[in-house]
Amino acid sequence: MSTFVPSGKNIDRKWYVVDASGQTLGRLATKAASVLSGKLNPQYVPYIDMGDHVIVINADKVRLTGLKSQSKVYRRYTGFPGGLREESFTRLLARKPEKILEEAIKGMLPKTKLGRQMGTKLKVYRGDKHPHDAQKPVALEVA
Repeated sequence: MSTFVPSGKNIDRKWYVVDASGQTLGRLATKAASVLSGKLNPQYVPYIDMGDHVIVINADKVRLTGLKSQSKVYRRYTGFPGGLREESFTRLLARKPEKILEEAIKGMLPKTKLGRQMGTKLKVYRGDKHPHDAQKPVALEVA
C-alpha cells in the first residue's frame, strides 16, 4: 500500500460565503485563513495550495472587543522620508472596511509566493451583495 500524494492538477475548490455582521475580527480572520490555506481539507499538504475560495460579506459590520476599536491604528509607509501614514480603526472602517478584513486574513497566511497565491482566493465586500452567485457558495459558520 502506498501513500497518496496529491498534485495541484485535480483539486476540487469549493466556494464559501461568510457573513461578517456582528462577528469578531480575529475569530473570523482565523477561520477564513484556515479555509484559504486548505487546512480543513483532509488531503492537506503544506507545499501545495489546497485552499478554497472565501467570500466575506457585510465587512462594514465587523467588530472588535474591548477598547480596541478606539486604540487600534493601521500604519503604512509611503517610501518617502517622513511618509508614515496612520489611520484609526473607526476611520478606516468608515472609509474602506474591506481593507481591515483583507489585512487581518492575509496577515495570517504564509509570507511566501504560496501565501500570496492563497490570498487571491479571498473576496471581501462591504454590503450583503456579491457577484459570485454562479459559483453557488456555501455558508460557512464562524463560531
